[in-house]
Amino acid sequence: MLICNGLIFLVGIITGFARFNLYALGIEIAIFSFLFSMFTVYGNRAASVGTASLLIMIFMMDKENNTAGEIFIYSFTLLAGGIWYMLQSLLFFRIRPYRAAQQALGENMLDVVKFLRIKAEFYKTGTDFDDNYRKLVSQQIQVSQHQDVVREILFKSRITVKESTYASRILVITFVDLVDLYEQIMATHYDYTDIREKFGYTGVLEDISVILQGMADELDNIGFAILSNTRYNHLKNFDKKLEALKAKIDAVGVNEPGTSNLVLKKVLINLRDLNRRIADIFGYFQTKDSEALLERAAKVEYTKFVSHQDYSTEIFVDNLSLNSAAFKHSVRVALVCIFGFFITKSAEVMMLADYITGRKLVFGYHSYWVLLTIIVILKPGYSLSKQRNYQRLTGTIVGGLIGVAILIYINNTIIQFIFLIIFMVGAYSFQRLNYVVSVIMMTPYVLILFKFLGVGQLNIAQERIVDTIIGSIIAFIASNIIFPTWESDQLTPALRDVLHANTQYLNRIAAVMNGSASSTDYKLARKEVYVTSANLSAAFERMTSEPKSKQRKSKEVHKFVVLNHILSSYLATVASAAFSPNIQGKPHPDFLKLIRRSVAVLNDTGKKLNAKTVEVAIAEKTPSPPQATELPIIELNADEKLLKEQLGFINKVATDIAKVTDNYLA
Repeated sequence: MLICNGLIFLVGIITGFARFNLYALGIEIAIFSFLFSMFTVYGNRAASVGTASLLIMIFMMDKENNTAGEIFIYSFTLLAGGIWYMLQSLLFFRIRPYRAAQQALGENMLDVVKFLRIKAEFYKTGTDFDDNYRKLVSQQIQVSQHQDVVREILFKSRITVKESTYASRILVITFVDLVDLYEQIMATHYDYTDIREKFGYTGVLEDISVILQGMADELDNIGFAILSNTRYNHLKNFDKKLEALKAKIDAVGVNEPGTSNLVLKKVLINLRDLNRRIADIFGYFQTKDSEALLERAAKVEYTKFVSHQDYSTEIFVDNLSLNSAAFKHSVRVALVCIFGFFITKSAEVMMLADYITGRKLVFGYHSYWVLLTIIVILKPGYSLSKQRNYQRLTGTIVGGLIGVAILIYINNTIIQFIFLIIFMVGAYSFQRLNYVVSVIMMTPYVLILFKFLGVGQLNIAQERIVDTIIGSIIAFIASNIIFPTWESDQLTPALRDVLHANTQYLNRIAAVMNGSASSTDYKLARKEVYVTSANLSAAFERMTSEPKSKQRKSKEVHKFVVLNHILSSYLATVASAAFSPNIQGKPHPDFLKLIRRSVAVLNDTGKKLNAKTVEVAIAEKTPSPPQATELPIIELNADEKLLKEQLGFINKVATDIAKVTDNYLA
């Protein structure tokens, strides 16, 4: 916030003086548009600082400060506003240091609830598996993104991690358990086609779906209570339903001697684990024993679970190349802003001509809205720009109509002011939740505000809509023709990273079986799988919104995404079994043999993908899985046989991924 305030102050002064000369202002727009757009190389926070600086430049362009004193006074006013907000934010954090983390945690829990509901659909006999997989992969993106937000807030704050207060402990432990709960949901993955064919007629699968939906409801209630800072005191008990389900599953084994009900029993075990984990999370908010929570939380090195951004100048310099997506985006923004600047100046000439001839004004005194629209819409990728373009246009037109209706039909200034407050609060409340709703509310808020300031009424609405349309058209054309960035060109590194993460995860599972893996190392590997899988899924979703001609090998990528989800889910399933006392420290040699075989397949596949990029070979990054301890030949019990089948299925999925990768690279 300090850096952002400093840049806003400097940009305000520079733009205030540059506006006296048209060419100087044009040069400033070109340089600043490029420079501040390059901040994306330092991550989202730096990118937000760059965007704020560009917005100040745009707002200052048409500011009527005619003397040096007026320019400095206005720039100091901007600085004072920024410092006031910063102090207010810090004060709020001091008063309620855990509220932001609490809200982020609640949102993440609600995301996990949606994920659980989608998983429950797999057990319904009428579910389209392909369609449900698409929903599942899409929701996985939301879960992973919110998990990163919670990690940033919780684990980068010394107050939250180091303090032993009840509030800090409960947030950290709840999040840790929520991630474990999410893994447990991932672990409830089986060959749904096979179990539907075997057990669909029994009605057991529908019962499983109903219980999962019920558990989702309870987790939803807990998440809402966390989000709204209230209490949820009546957790539903599923013990009776689980016992009834157990009786049905046992009956399947009795009535069908040739059909093994072991898979259903595993599902039942997973349901009991889910029930226990939900009860644990619920219990944290019913107790005041912070000592027990502190003792439990102290075992994890939380700082390892967050990324640390490097702000060295070398990163900036290294990205000054056409091989850098950030560089191409920055050049695109600079060129388009210069063109938008030309449009705004042409609009002022037209406005003067309209004034002289007495014709109705089409543009007004806020033609900088064209540049504002361009800055807001243009994103590094085509699909993101297209999405933001649609959202901005829709929101502005709908919001403009709402604002005009209020100004025409409601003449009472008190009621208009009440609407202004509602729209203002709504616009900023939905800014990160739903951008369309935010813009819909922002537009009437601005129109009513201008009315109170005495700067026109209906002509302002017309001007804002026209300027937004012009800016949207310019941004859309630019994203297509000026260094366009297509997701299909960026997918290979994402495919490679997710393979590497899954290979590491599988190695950690083998280490757990051998009793040689720490809990932190295992959880770090698990986190990397979730993050890279979400990144790949997000990239694929963006690709599907691009022109068909640019969606290279989209069918193969879709198969890869689905197979990767299946692989990750089965790894989570095997991981839960690996921690069993019967397995940990004394695995059967066949288990590690299957793991080594799968690792070899994934490594070979990774090398093929790696050959497309300039990176260290994936085999060099991935340590060999632990060797099996020599054990006498022993018979496998039912659980071990199922584990061996699951490891065999992992090997089959790895082979399928290798085939899909070959088709992708062909």
